[in-house]
Amino acid sequence: MTTQSAAATGVLPARALFASLKKLTRAALVGLGAMIFLAPVVAAQSPVKAARIGVLATGTASTQAVRDEAFRQGLNELGYVEGRNIVIEYRYAEGKPERLPALAAELVRLNVDLILTTGDPGVRAAKQASQTIPIGDALLLTHRARIVDFATKNRFPAMYGNEDYMDADGLMFYGPNVADMFRRAATYVDKILKGAKPGDLPVEQPTKFELVINLKTAKTLGLTIPPSLLQRADQVIE
Repeated sequence: MTTQSAAATGVLPARALFASLKKLTRAALVGLGAMIFLAPVVAAQSPVKAARIGVLATGTASTQAVRDEAFRQGLNELGYVEGRNIVIEYRYAEGKPERLPALAAELVRLNVDLILTTGDPGVRAAKQASQTIPIGDALLLTHRARIVDFATKNRFPAMYGNEDYMDADGLMFYGPNVADMFRRAATYVDKILKGAKPGDLPVEQPTKFELVINLKTAKTLGLTIPPSLLQRADQVIE
């Protein structure tokens, strides 16, 4: 069949047809390759929904600073970066436990994914504010300065189970490292955000304990701390 007759009938020769198919196939593959190449770029540019965590504390921002930093450090170790893929809403009762219910309700209105708190008052306030948001003695901590002052004035050598008492010039503290516990709390947060049920997670016992001795308070009380005990202390306040 001649070219003119082929054109007249609208039928292409086999060679021309094959060449056209090759061009079409090549164009289709190039287009598909562009789609495959661009897809990851588009996915990478799509905004990732950041998890929102509520932190509910009885104390102040300054008294909570070490714990908050340890918690952020634990999150960073798990790949969370504040402001990028996680948002943390901090609420402090400023030493007034009666403010906790209102602060917990505020966190619920912000639609946080879970609430991290410690102590019975914080837990109760969070549970009253929501029955669906996971919830990861405050009175004594609030009045720790008065308690330590009472023990010192009456020359009672006291050992405390919470390191916050050392900020109020307590004599001794022996117990778990609270900052380390907050850092490990990030592991629970990570598991809950990934779908784990809080009730199914095992309760971990603290493994890191510290002994802190305040020699200034010991001198005020007229006590002499044995050198052997001082050597075993993790921290000595002079």
